[in-house]
Amino acid sequence: MSGTPGTTFGGRRAVPPNNSNAAENEPPTVELQSLVPRGFNPQDYLNVTSVHLFKERWDTNKIDHHTDKYDSDKLIVRRGQSFYIQIDFNRPYDPRRDLFRVEYVIGRYPQENKGTYVPVPVVSELQRGKWGAKVVTREDRSVRLSIQSSPKCIVGKFRMYVAVWTPYGIIRTSRNPETDTYILFNPWCEEDAVYLDDDKEREEYVLNDIGVIFYGDFNNIKSRSWSYGQFEDGILDACLYMMDRAQMDLSGRGNPIKVSRVGSAMVNSKDDEGVLVGSWDNIYAYGVPPSAWTGSIDILLEYQSSKNPVRYGQCWVFAGVFNTFLRCLGIPARVVTNYFSAHDNDANLQMDIFLEEDGNVNSKLTKDSVWNYHCWNEAWMTRPDLPVGFGGWQAVDSTPQENSDGMYRCGPASVQAIKHGHVCFQFDAPFVYAEVNSDLVYITAKKDGTHVVEAVDTTHIGKLIVTKQIGGDGMKDITDTYKFQEGQTEERLALETALMYGVKKPLNTEGVIKPKSDVVMDFEVENVVLGKDFKVNITFQNNSPNSHAISAYLSGNITFYTGVSKEEFKKETFDVTLEPFSIKKEEVLVRAGEYMGHLLEQASLQFFVTARVDKTGDILAKQKSTVLTIPKVNIKVRGPKIVGSDMVVTVEFTNPLKETLQNVWIHLDGPGVIKPKRKLFREIQPNSTVQWEEVSRPWVSGHRKLIASMTSDSLRHVYGELDLQIQRQPSM
Repeated sequence: MSGTPGTTFGGRRAVPPNNSNAAENEPPTVELQSLVPRGFNPQDYLNVTSVHLFKERWDTNKIDHHTDKYDSDKLIVRRGQSFYIQIDFNRPYDPRRDLFRVEYVIGRYPQENKGTYVPVPVVSELQRGKWGAKVVTREDRSVRLSIQSSPKCIVGKFRMYVAVWTPYGIIRTSRNPETDTYILFNPWCEEDAVYLDDDKEREEYVLNDIGVIFYGDFNNIKSRSWSYGQFEDGILDACLYMMDRAQMDLSGRGNPIKVSRVGSAMVNSKDDEGVLVGSWDNIYAYGVPPSAWTGSIDILLEYQSSKNPVRYGQCWVFAGVFNTFLRCLGIPARVVTNYFSAHDNDANLQMDIFLEEDGNVNSKLTKDSVWNYHCWNEAWMTRPDLPVGFGGWQAVDSTPQENSDGMYRCGPASVQAIKHGHVCFQFDAPFVYAEVNSDLVYITAKKDGTHVVEAVDTTHIGKLIVTKQIGGDGMKDITDTYKFQEGQTEERLALETALMYGVKKPLNTEGVIKPKSDVVMDFEVENVVLGKDFKVNITFQNNSPNSHAISAYLSGNITFYTGVSKEEFKKETFDVTLEPFSIKKEEVLVRAGEYMGHLLEQASLQFFVTARVDKTGDILAKQKSTVLTIPKVNIKVRGPKIVGSDMVVTVEFTNPLKETLQNVWIHLDGPGVIKPKRKLFREIQPNSTVQWEEVSRPWVSGHRKLIASMTSDSLRHVYGELDLQIQRQPSM
């Protein structure tokens, strides 16, 4: 016997999957349970004439539940907390002879034991942690109820009904979209798994709709604002659609562990037609370059409307969109940036940089990569599936890097577990541990097939881990939440714990680490302004009583921020003679024309300097990257900065280069101030300025921000922003 399409068999009976919030199945308006006498008329009994949900922004329901910022005319509440509704009947309600209850239903196949059908009884007193409805006032034909949801209930959009008992069965209200109720996670409720006890942290990690994402290089940290826009019209539905698209069972949508894991898979499109297509090859035909996005709103709305993945994203875009998803549903979340982030392809907890015998990097053997930086997210929740102490911040990463349980996703991994080396706990802790704690190993691959370890750098990876500070746009160093300081007893113990769980494998080399060389080499790259010449200064120090002749090689490469090289734009060899106990400096000039024609998405230059000490045969190797200083977009406003009043936003950009910029797109965004917009300028001549004006009518008061980006065929990652203080509309 064949089952119906899409049906799964649960042993004794077929249970259709209930994995769509949008799918509906109308319950009957009349359920008669016995023989009905002739002349029975449902209208003779207590009947519901209307239901009021108090769902305006200024109503106590939305203010008490911290949902008044959502641009929605529906009731949005947080679980585990009471809210008010009013039911009007056809006659006065008499509790001695009238019996009714409120019902909440989600999905197409609701079941009480799955939490998808919730009958809410009218009780004398509400009990913490349980669904219940209490009559708070009775007036004429109206009853006002205080309804409390369970702090573990499913998160999503529920349909609401009122069921009235008669001697012959149930009379139920018909489907009314006006009474649909969204229930979200509740960081203000102690019984909720996402409870966060600090009000300033809740304000930042749940309610702040504008963030700051850090990028660039450890020695040249840059930041850009990002519009999360979790309260904008349509975003909540788009986030629920993501879980529907993942075919996530509704019964699991009350668990933040499952929701964040599904979200990390769905933000990328690698294997599940998720939100964003990743691209790191600098070719963005038929899409938007990752650097052009100013926020998550356009991306999520386009995904929901087109039902197709949006092109294109890179790590900070994935992290920005994922942050919107988490905050929108009520899970406290933040974007973190790890400078010198390891992508360990072979899971041996070391980055193997293979060198030729002449000191050049062997790109065929070198499979691991060190990203200048990498962005992921942290979500706050309890972890009842782990031992006590591993709740709190969990690392979740939606950038598609490695496969986890058959899908491209990562986490949630307990940050506390990573710090202490307890990488045996799910999910994906070894991969995150490697990102922040790998060793950088330089290995010479000799022509006879043997490998010799030249140097091991235990401090390069995970140099600095940061996030936005609470209540400001500054940077907060959270490195110590992921790792102990190098050399501390605790750091050694954490490493030994990770070793015990089999994360780190022995060095895959046939040689031993060489003794220290007589000569020490280092180099610095001058601050690089886009379109200008600059110098690389190399220093050699001879610590021995012998003179040394040195053959050195500098290689300049255009690299993706992921550490993967695109092409070499500069190579120079030079010889240095060092007297005993001396220091000598060499300068290499890099001209603008050598790198300008090859720039990538993030204008990152990487330099390798390798040198051979002729007498001893020692190889000295160093690599450093630098991010170019690029121009900014200017934003100005004129007119009253008042809710409901028109003001003019002006965006300006001046081309500082000696070449004409082609296909210039300028994006403008500002949650609560202006809907995302973009404008195309076919070309901008050298030293020319373009100007774009838009009329805006703010609808949210308080501190707001306008964000702009500029992208073109040859220049990208150009940003600008403007802080605004929007005043409330004056009362008449």
